[in-house]
Amino acid sequence: MAFSGEYIPSTQPHARAQAEAFEASGGSEQALLEGTEWPIVVLTNVGAKTGGVHKTALMRVEHEGRYAVVASKGGAPKPPAWYWNVKANPRVALQDGSVTREYDAREIDGAEYDEWWARSVAAYPPYEDYTKRTDRRIAVFVLEPVEG
Repeated sequence: MAFSGEYIPSTQPHARAQAEAFEASGGSEQALLEGTEWPIVVLTNVGAKTGGVHKTALMRVEHEGRYAVVASKGGAPKPPAWYWNVKANPRVALQDGSVTREYDAREIDGAEYDEWWARSVAAYPPYEDYTKRTDRRIAVFVLEPVEG
């Protein structure tokens, strides 16, 4: 599984280093959020404007082979750049440990949002605090595995 396009590293040095180390080590290095016991995954997506390949370390939220990715940006007023990329190009890859698969992402709402939001907060409790920092509803995508 290869996404075509030029790799465009994160502009945040720590985020770039974590995603690259995690991927290069097959998920054995930089597998936890720094200074915590919370595991991460790496999302690979195609840029909406650039067509370039982006890699982002995100908190691991998994349930029965599906994943949620939470566009929190720490509760900032606007969502992270990857949110717009996934909206425009919903076929993504996700690396969880040594396993990388393709997924189709879809933004969720309603009761499904409530269910996945609860799972997300259980996996990473600071998400709840992020809601107090912003007026926007923090977007959540569910990633469905691509078969075949």
